[in-house]
Amino acid sequence: MEMVIFIVFFALLLSAAYANLRGAPWAPTNKKSVERFLHLAEIRPGQKMYDLGCGDGRLVFASAKSGAQAKGFELSLFMYLLANIFRLFQKDRTKIKISCQDLWHSNLNDADLVYFFLMPKTYPKIKKKLENELKIGAKVIAYVWPIDGWEPVKIDILNGHPNLYLYQR
Repeated sequence: MEMVIFIVFFALLLSAAYANLRGAPWAPTNKKSVERFLHLAEIRPGQKMYDLGCGDGRLVFASAKSGAQAKGFELSLFMYLLANIFRLFQKDRTKIKISCQDLWHSNLNDADLVYFFLMPKTYPKIKKKLENELKIGAKVIAYVWPIDGWEPVKIDILNGHPNLYLYQR
Protein backbone atom coordinates (compact mmCIF):
# COMPACT_ATOMS: atom_id res chain seq x y z
CA MET A 1 0.00 0.00 0.00
CA GLU A 2 2.84 2.39 0.83
CA MET A 3 4.34 1.74 -2.60
CA VAL A 4 1.05 2.64 -4.31
CA ILE A 5 0.84 5.89 -2.36
CA PHE A 6 4.44 6.67 -3.24
CA ILE A 7 3.83 5.99 -6.96
CA VAL A 8 0.70 8.16 -7.01
CA PHE A 9 2.49 10.97 -5.16
CA PHE A 10 5.49 10.71 -7.48
CA ALA A 11 3.25 10.77 -10.59
CA LEU A 12 1.45 13.89 -9.34
CA LEU A 13 4.74 15.58 -8.49
CA LEU A 14 6.27 14.64 -11.84
CA SER A 15 3.28 15.94 -13.80
CA ALA A 16 3.39 19.25 -11.88
CA ALA A 17 7.10 19.62 -12.66
CA TYR A 18 6.48 18.81 -16.33
CA ALA A 19 3.64 21.37 -16.50
CA ASN A 20 5.99 23.93 -14.98
CA LEU A 21 8.59 23.26 -17.69
CA ARG A 22 5.99 23.39 -20.50
CA GLY A 23 4.43 26.72 -19.54
CA ALA A 24 4.25 27.89 -15.96
CA PRO A 25 4.00 26.79 -12.35
CA TRP A 26 0.58 26.99 -10.76
CA ALA A 27 -0.08 30.39 -9.26
CA PRO A 28 -3.71 31.01 -8.32
CA THR A 29 -5.39 34.09 -9.73
CA ASN A 30 -6.80 36.21 -6.91
CA LYS A 31 -10.50 37.11 -6.69
CA LYS A 32 -9.95 40.75 -7.69
CA SER A 33 -8.09 39.68 -10.84
CA VAL A 34 -10.90 37.27 -11.73
CA GLU A 35 -13.35 40.19 -11.51
CA ARG A 36 -11.05 42.35 -13.63
CA PHE A 37 -10.75 39.55 -16.19
CA LEU A 38 -14.55 39.25 -16.47
CA HIS A 39 -14.93 43.00 -16.91
CA LEU A 40 -12.25 43.10 -19.59
CA ALA A 41 -13.49 39.98 -21.41
CA GLU A 42 -17.09 41.18 -21.78
CA ILE A 43 -18.27 37.60 -22.22
CA ARG A 44 -21.48 37.10 -24.16
CA PRO A 45 -23.63 33.98 -23.73
CA GLY A 46 -22.48 31.09 -25.89
CA GLN A 47 -18.96 32.37 -26.52
CA LYS A 48 -16.17 29.81 -26.31
CA MET A 49 -13.55 30.64 -23.71
CA TYR A 50 -10.30 28.70 -23.34
CA ASP A 51 -7.96 28.96 -20.37
CA LEU A 52 -4.50 27.68 -21.27
CA GLY A 53 -3.13 26.21 -18.05
CA CYS A 54 -6.32 26.56 -16.02
CA GLY A 55 -4.97 25.38 -12.67
CA ASP A 56 -7.90 24.90 -10.29
CA GLY A 57 -10.34 26.23 -12.91
CA ARG A 58 -11.45 29.44 -11.23
CA LEU A 59 -11.43 31.51 -14.46
CA VAL A 60 -13.16 28.71 -16.36
CA PHE A 61 -15.91 28.59 -13.71
CA ALA A 62 -16.29 32.38 -13.65
CA SER A 63 -16.53 32.45 -17.46
CA ALA A 64 -19.22 29.75 -17.45
CA LYS A 65 -21.21 31.73 -14.87
CA SER A 66 -21.04 34.66 -17.31
CA GLY A 67 -22.52 32.49 -20.07
CA ALA A 68 -19.47 31.14 -21.88
CA GLN A 69 -18.85 27.59 -22.98
CA ALA A 70 -15.63 27.42 -20.98
CA LYS A 71 -12.80 24.96 -21.35
CA GLY A 72 -9.62 24.71 -19.36
CA PHE A 73 -6.46 22.91 -20.43
CA GLU A 74 -4.28 21.64 -17.60
CA LEU A 75 -1.19 19.46 -17.76
CA SER A 76 -0.56 18.96 -14.04
CA LEU A 77 -2.48 15.87 -12.97
CA PHE A 78 -3.09 17.18 -9.47
CA MET A 79 -4.51 20.50 -10.70
CA TYR A 80 -6.57 18.71 -13.36
CA LEU A 81 -8.12 16.43 -10.71
CA LEU A 82 -8.69 19.35 -8.35
CA ALA A 83 -10.37 21.44 -11.08
CA ASN A 84 -12.67 18.53 -11.93
CA ILE A 85 -13.59 18.07 -8.28
CA PHE A 86 -14.41 21.80 -8.05
CA ARG A 87 -16.37 21.47 -11.31
CA LEU A 88 -18.77 19.08 -9.59
CA PHE A 89 -19.90 21.94 -7.35
CA GLN A 90 -20.51 24.42 -10.17
CA LYS A 91 -24.07 25.30 -11.06
CA ASP A 92 -23.19 25.68 -14.76
CA ARG A 93 -21.05 22.53 -15.01
CA THR A 94 -22.60 21.55 -18.37
CA LYS A 95 -20.85 24.63 -19.80
CA ILE A 96 -17.51 23.59 -18.32
CA LYS A 97 -14.88 21.18 -19.56
CA ILE A 98 -11.48 20.60 -18.00
CA SER A 99 -9.04 18.65 -20.18
CA CYS A 100 -5.83 17.02 -19.04
CA GLN A 101 -4.00 18.20 -22.11
CA ASP A 102 -0.85 20.05 -23.06
CA LEU A 103 -1.92 23.50 -24.24
CA TRP A 104 0.60 23.20 -27.07
CA HIS A 105 -1.45 20.31 -28.48
CA SER A 106 -4.81 22.04 -28.16
CA ASN A 107 -6.76 23.45 -31.09
CA LEU A 108 -7.89 27.03 -30.59
CA ASN A 109 -9.55 27.68 -33.95
CA ASP A 110 -13.09 28.04 -32.57
CA ALA A 111 -12.18 30.14 -29.51
CA ASP A 112 -13.82 33.52 -29.01
CA LEU A 113 -11.63 34.25 -26.00
CA VAL A 114 -8.30 32.81 -24.84
CA TYR A 115 -6.77 33.55 -21.46
CA PHE A 116 -3.33 32.61 -20.20
CA PHE A 117 -0.92 33.27 -17.37
CA LEU A 118 2.33 31.82 -18.67
CA MET A 119 6.00 32.57 -18.21
CA PRO A 120 7.51 35.10 -20.64
CA LYS A 121 9.86 32.45 -22.07
CA THR A 122 6.79 30.79 -23.66
CA TYR A 123 5.51 33.98 -25.29
CA PRO A 124 7.19 33.63 -28.70
CA LYS A 125 5.73 30.14 -29.06
CA ILE A 126 2.24 31.04 -27.77
CA LYS A 127 2.19 34.14 -29.98
CA LYS A 128 2.87 31.99 -33.04
CA LYS A 129 0.22 29.46 -31.99
CA LEU A 130 -2.37 32.19 -31.50
CA GLU A 131 -1.54 33.83 -34.83
CA ASN A 132 -1.85 30.49 -36.63
CA GLU A 133 -5.01 29.23 -34.96
CA LEU A 134 -7.26 32.05 -33.77
CA LYS A 135 -10.09 33.31 -35.92
CA ILE A 136 -10.36 37.00 -36.74
CA GLY A 137 -12.10 38.83 -33.94
CA ALA A 138 -11.04 36.42 -31.17
CA LYS A 139 -9.91 38.06 -27.95
CA VAL A 140 -6.76 37.18 -26.04
CA ILE A 141 -6.14 38.17 -22.45
CA ALA A 142 -2.62 37.82 -21.10
CA TYR A 143 -2.02 38.10 -17.37
CA VAL A 144 1.07 39.95 -16.07
CA TRP A 145 3.21 40.28 -19.23
CA PRO A 146 2.36 41.85 -22.61
CA ILE A 147 2.78 39.98 -25.89
CA ASP A 148 5.79 41.43 -27.69
CA GLY A 149 4.84 42.86 -31.08
CA TRP A 150 1.09 42.95 -30.42
CA GLU A 151 -0.72 46.17 -29.61
CA PRO A 152 -3.18 45.74 -26.74
CA VAL A 153 -6.71 47.02 -27.27
CA LYS A 154 -6.87 47.73 -23.55
CA ILE A 155 -4.66 47.33 -20.50
CA ASP A 156 -6.30 46.85 -17.12
CA ILE A 157 -3.97 48.44 -14.59
CA LEU A 158 -4.72 48.31 -10.87
CA ASN A 159 -2.16 49.50 -8.39
CA GLY A 160 -0.66 46.59 -6.46
CA HIS A 161 -1.98 43.97 -8.91
CA PRO A 162 -0.57 42.47 -12.11
CA ASN A 163 -1.72 43.97 -15.39
CA LEU A 164 -4.20 42.31 -17.71
CA TYR A 165 -3.61 42.83 -21.45
CA LEU A 166 -6.52 42.54 -23.88
CA TYR A 167 -5.79 41.85 -27.54
CA GLN A 168 -8.05 41.17 -30.47
CA ARG A 169 -7.14 39.29 -33.68
